[in-house]
Order: sequence, then C-alpha cells, then structure tokens
Amino acid sequence: MIYPLVKRAFCIAASFLGIVITSPLWLVAIVGIQLSDPGPVFYMANRVGKDDKTFRMFKFRSMRQGKANESVFRGDEHRIFPFGQFIRDTKIDELPQLINCLVGDMSIIGPRPASVDQTAIVRAGKYAKVSSVTPGLSGPSALYDYIYGDTVTDEQAYEENVLPTRLDLDLWYVSHISPSVDLRMIWWTVVCILSRLFGKEPKKIYARLLEYASRTGAAGL
Repeated sequence: MIYPLVKRAFCIAASFLGIVITSPLWLVAIVGIQLSDPGPVFYMANRVGKDDKTFRMFKFRSMRQGKANESVFRGDEHRIFPFGQFIRDTKIDELPQLINCLVGDMSIIGPRPASVDQTAIVRAGKYAKVSSVTPGLSGPSALYDYIYGDTVTDEQAYEENVLPTRLDLDLWYVSHISPSVDLRMIWWTVVCILSRLFGKEPKKIYARLLEYASRTGAAGL
C-alpha cells in the first residue's frame, strides 16, 4: 500500500514544521518548568512501538521530581505541579514527541505507545495487532483519554471504566487506517484542546469515539 509511505512523508514534514512553529511554546515550557520545579526539562519514558520495539519517548516534565511508576495506568497524579497541569491540559507537554515523529519512532496519528511494564495487558491477545502500526502522538484512544480518562483519578476505576475502551479504540484505528481517518483525528485533536481551554465539552466527538469502540467489540476483532 502507498499510504504508509505517504503518511511517513507527511509525518516528517509535519513534525519538522511543527517543531519550528511551536518553538516559542517550547521556550515557555522550559521557563515554566524551571520556575515551578527546577530540574530536568524532559521526561523520557520507555515505550513500546511498532513490532514491539522499545524506544525513548520525550515529554516536557509536568511532575515534581521523583521515580515514576510506569506499572500503573493512573499513578503519581498528586505530583503534578500547577504549571505542569497547564501544559498537560493544552497538550504542550506532548510537543517533544514531535522529535519521536521526526525520527520515526512515532506518527502524528496512531495508537498511543505502550509502557514497557504494561505490554502484557495492552498488547496481549487480540490487541497484539496494535503493534503492527507505528504509535501516534494523538489518535482515538488518546482523545478518549483526554476527554474522559483524565477525569478518572482512581487507578482501579481507570482500569475498569477507561482502559477497555481505550484498547478497543486502538484496535479500531488499526483496522480503519486511512487518510480520512487521520485527518479527522488531527481536526478532533484541535477541537478537543480548544474545547478544554474554553471550558466546553466535545460531546459529539466523545459520542463518536464510544461508537467506534462499540463497533470493535461487536465485530469481535
């Protein structure tokens, strides 16, 4: 198929252009982090990408320094400093992942990369198919987490109420990769960020994501 090549070319161009255009935001993030909690600017996490290969994923640090627990899905939330919450809400903390997109570890759109400690759960059984594509900076599961998952702070509640839908959305994406889906996810990402900044709820997008997840379950993929 030609689309994977086109998508890769787009990711290279978009990530390079994105780094250039958002460079002022990088400066704001660096200064804000140093004023909030002096120390490393980046948080580098071990993640599993395409074909189960591991890579180092970059993020702007949004938590006070300390050892992160990557074996849980919703941990260490109490360590987020106020400016860190701001860059999370606006997705500025994700901008360094444009570097991962530029070098090929990630794509602009795709399933979210899995933590090394969580692969036995999120890449097992029928979900092993998700490892056949390059993980993304944004995508259906990332948007679902942004809209709803971020509101669930209890680890057990997250695993029971959020994670299953996230996994189904990753599987749905793998089975529906296309230019139209990727462009839709890019647009929805912009809408979701603006909605949060203006205190609105992207209800239509949330409903569509739930519909996609339900189709995956019904199809028995």
